[in-house]
Amino acid sequence: MTTVQEEFLRTFHAVHPAVTVQAMAHGRAEGGRSSYEILRDRVAACGRVLDLGCGDGLLLELLASGEAGARRALAGIDLSAEELTLARGRPGVGRADLRVARAQQLPFQDGWFDGCVSHMALMLMSEAEQVAAELARVLEPGGTLAVVVGGGAAGGEAYELFVRLLKLLFQAAPAERRMPPLGDRRVRNREGFDTVFRPAGFGPVEWETVRIDLSGPPERVWRTVGTTYDLGMLDPAVTAELRARFETESAAMALPDGRIPCAMRVHVATAVRRGS
Repeated sequence: MTTVQEEFLRTFHAVHPAVTVQAMAHGRAEGGRSSYEILRDRVAACGRVLDLGCGDGLLLELLASGEAGARRALAGIDLSAEELTLARGRPGVGRADLRVARAQQLPFQDGWFDGCVSHMALMLMSEAEQVAAELARVLEPGGTLAVVVGGGAAGGEAYELFVRLLKLLFQAAPAERRMPPLGDRRVRNREGFDTVFRPAGFGPVEWETVRIDLSGPPERVWRTVGTTYDLGMLDPAVTAELRARFETESAAMALPDGRIPCAMRVHVATAVRRGS
């Protein structure tokens, strides 16, 4: 059964396909990797990989590239048919098994995968214990789960400014213009993640917090921060007001080359499916 939250996400991504990739793909951690590349590397030894909430397929494309990728069996699920249409057009992803499906009821047989990745999607899913149980079911013993979840603003930069401005507007918005609560906040911290996933059959989580630099020209920084789910419900006039204020205040932060400093934290969580 589709929930109110899932219907919101499906509608949002029908209007804004590829929004997460547009916001985050250019971001880089220390060392030069994107958050997508960090996940790819966490399952480098895996041959049968599921992307949970695969969106427009960028991570699947990365997994499919190179000699090792050519040997992989890949699958992806998403609530959005529009996102999957884009994914099928990516190099190497056309051969992947892509399905519109819910994470709480995965359409795959037991133990089919030895790896699972999820980029900024697990944190949006309700019924977290059911999601964990399904992932434990479709992963073979010893299989690797690697996910990226949001960790908030890095501090003192444009992303933090945006969050502050948005919070003020969102609090003033009428109830019918507010985004429904999404996901289970427990999976955004180490202790909560273990609380959800260890009873399902996973070992203790390996947890790493990474700073992602999203700095860039003003227009790109706005596209990065201004595609948040929160804006999906606000009146367009309110969104325009927010953008004008954000651009004015962030301009004061500009670097000598004109770029706006912007960064966010993400948490990279890795856990291994225990044996039966």
